[in-house]
Amino acid sequence: MSKKALDTITEEAQLMGLFEKLPDHCLTCLKPYDSKDREMVTTWSVVVRNKAQKVNLYCPECWSMAKSAIKDFLEKNKPH
Repeated sequence: MSKKALDTITEEAQLMGLFEKLPDHCLTCLKPYDSKDREMVTTWSVVVRNKAQKVNLYCPECWSMAKSAIKDFLEKNKPH
């Protein structure tokens, strides 16, 4: 087995271990999350912090607000 294949398998195993750390609510607004609800599974955003061994979960509304805030910040702080 190649080192690349082994690294991929190792990374996937680590991510699967983090799956157990998936919260049951949005990190920002605390809206409940149901992992058996197909729409929630496909529309909510998961951010995995490998080094911190942390999984953050965001509802679509909070994720949209965060992306908008980042976009505004970048535009306001763009070099002229």
